[in-house]
Amino acid sequence: MNEVAEITIKIGIGVAVILVAIYISLLLKGVDRKFAAWLQARVGPPIRQPIWDTLKLFQKENIVPERAVPWAFNGAPLLAFVASMAILLYLPLGPVSLRGFTGGAENWFTPILGGYGDLILLIYLLAIPGLMMAIGGFASGSPLSTIGAQREMVMMMSYELPLATVILAMAWRFTHVNGVENVFEIKTFVENPIWSQPGVGILGIFGLLVLAGVFFLIIPSELSKIPFDAPEAETEIGGGIIAEYSGTNLAMFLLSDAVKTVAFTSLAIALFFPYNLSPVIETFFQEVGLIGTDTMLNHWAAFGIDIVFWLLKIELLYFLAVTVIRVGAARLKIDKLSWLYLIPLTVLALIGVLLLYLDVIVG
Repeated sequence: MNEVAEITIKIGIGVAVILVAIYISLLLKGVDRKFAAWLQARVGPPIRQPIWDTLKLFQKENIVPERAVPWAFNGAPLLAFVASMAILLYLPLGPVSLRGFTGGAENWFTPILGGYGDLILLIYLLAIPGLMMAIGGFASGSPLSTIGAQREMVMMMSYELPLATVILAMAWRFTHVNGVENVFEIKTFVENPIWSQPGVGILGIFGLLVLAGVFFLIIPSELSKIPFDAPEAETEIGGGIIAEYSGTNLAMFLLSDAVKTVAFTSLAIALFFPYNLSPVIETFFQEVGLIGTDTMLNHWAAFGIDIVFWLLKIELLYFLAVTVIRVGAARLKIDKLSWLYLIPLTVLALIGVLLLYLDVIVG
């Protein structure tokens, strides 16, 4: 295959991945709203409602406030949307591997643009949509949006520290204990699940559980969901950052938020639970005699099982980390949010690092 054909195929796959991920992310928001309504004994909107809302916004007029800086006000949502789309190209959106496929199809769900250092790049890309929202808020000329933008910057500076600590701790465990190369490549975590690494003792398990818990608590803040939605806070500052946005600009911000939801939950799954279900079902079928002991599941059946399992993992993680918390908790003040991430969660992350280190010393 020549270079031009390979690039064309990658572009086609990339466009398909982005379109499918957008659709899944909007459905995920609809499912989230439905579950939230169920927890609050309400009916809630249809699952497809976010799709109709977004399509309707693309048909509306963009209104630029008189005191806004037009190029920054209009450019911020576009850059946020582009950055969120780029995130999808560096994530394994689907099963880890497709056993039984040939001709390179077994690598369909590996990151399209993945490579050494893509994990670090992802951390930066995940920060861009929030940064663009802050810039858009400052550029709008609205005092409410300015307050929201200030809160967004404070939150970003707060949760980035424990997030970086978790990532660096896991990378250290790979390279200094197991000698795994390319520790800042997401594919490394997918192919070498951290829980299955040799030499992980009881202290290491507890350390990894602490790090996973810290990452779990970062998810709603990274996605700006209640009780960590101080930058928007509709009841206080009328939507904050996006108070002055409408039409296509608002639609791009909402799409960025939806896609970031799938991206960040997929990252959490890739780091902490990159397992497939088809091998377990295959073993069960062999034990009960439904298939021979030397027979494998049909590769299309295995693919269907694993893709459904991946979607269930995303929904379950989002339900536990976002839906349940936002239904059961009230919004926190920005000073409490900053303190929570800079002190307790950072200390917890460091405790996780210490447990991993002690596990190495004891082992």
